[in-house]
Amino acid sequence: MLEESYHVSRDLPCACEQASKWIYYAFQVIEHSKGKRPLEDVADIGLRKSSKLLDAQEKEEAVQCLHDLSLCQEEDSDKQHDSDTHSDSSSLIHQIGRDLSVNCLLHCSRSDYGSIASLNQSFRSLIQSGELYRLRRQMGIVEHWVYFSCNLLEWEAFDPISSRWMHLPAMTSNECFMCSDKESLAVGTELLVFGKEIESHVIYKYSILTNSWSSGMKTNTPRCLFGSGSLGEIAIVAGGCDSRGNILSSAELYNSETGTWETLPSMNKPRKLCSGVFLDGKFHIIGGVGVGNSNVLTCGEVYDFKARSWTEVPDMFPARNRGAGANDAPAIAKAPPLLAVVKNELYAAYYAENEVWKYDKRRNLWITIGRLPEQATSMNGWGLAFRACGDQLIVIGGPRALNGRFIEINSWEPTDGAPNWNLLGRKHSGSFVYNCAVMGC
Repeated sequence: MLEESYHVSRDLPCACEQASKWIYYAFQVIEHSKGKRPLEDVADIGLRKSSKLLDAQEKEEAVQCLHDLSLCQEEDSDKQHDSDTHSDSSSLIHQIGRDLSVNCLLHCSRSDYGSIASLNQSFRSLIQSGELYRLRRQMGIVEHWVYFSCNLLEWEAFDPISSRWMHLPAMTSNECFMCSDKESLAVGTELLVFGKEIESHVIYKYSILTNSWSSGMKTNTPRCLFGSGSLGEIAIVAGGCDSRGNILSSAELYNSETGTWETLPSMNKPRKLCSGVFLDGKFHIIGGVGVGNSNVLTCGEVYDFKARSWTEVPDMFPARNRGAGANDAPAIAKAPPLLAVVKNELYAAYYAENEVWKYDKRRNLWITIGRLPEQATSMNGWGLAFRACGDQLIVIGGPRALNGRFIEINSWEPTDGAPNWNLLGRKHSGSFVYNCAVMGC
């Protein structure tokens, strides 16, 4: 992400000394990533395995070394611009070569990529190409950031590792889009926001590579109020309503690498106001409202990629409080099921009783395991976000009181016991969450 880039100035050592320092540092990273024991004391180096990120001190040193070496290279370039030995900019850090440079950058936090991109054109081109994120995905290096909107057309990002809040650039759209129903999902390095303008449905795309919004590729079938889920660089949207209000059974797959939509086989039942998740390598669509039925659908459907077909799962999300009385809100006034998958286990936030459920896949039933955070209030489920963020469940919300203008992010890493929520961050903001998505890259 390229927000708030900055440099830390410091007296530079000589180019040779700095190059040696970086080469040694890079050597330790690469050797450890290969599973080899470093030559020096591991405790002094403090490196983690390749699927982990560098700690704060290592990240600061890495970025500073890159900064120092880039300046050294610029000085060398000024002195040797007529020399045949002038280094190729494609090597990034010519002292260690491009491949080793890239391998080291993979272990830096994505929060540092803004500073790294501002070093020179070579680094900026590398960051904006998306190559680092593709390689990180292959190596299993993933950082999850939370993106949410508590004010119309305004989006915030939160980095749970550094507890850092970031404000995204404002969306440029008309008033019709601002007031329309909107869905969102994060896929690859993109945040997609679906809505409607005066004459058609539209998609706005935010890219962390450029820190900017642009128009996204429209779905083959325009829709809203659909269920969706993402896995790496792909996402699926299913069901929803078309521009005339017809409830859909169609589904589509989006590939963020190619920016294209592929039409999938249709579900067995049309539904809107549903939720989607990836579980056991398959896409699940759960809940929602069907055609000619004012009650919430209790069945789910599972899409098998190999068979390219949907299978219905009866009673996968049974509606509680059915017939609870005249004050019970109708199904179309309720939010879609609040679902999240952590460590291949499915969880739900039952907002009516402020409970957390866990799905027993073998017995096809839900078990109450504990409570939601105290501030997790909602309006029939609207205004509350319940998401998976790596190995943790997160809940984003705030109080409904007039003077309670703040938002909280609470997390819990599921265990065998009841949820023990940890407050990750709190800030003054609108307390109603309109949209939320978690991006892992």
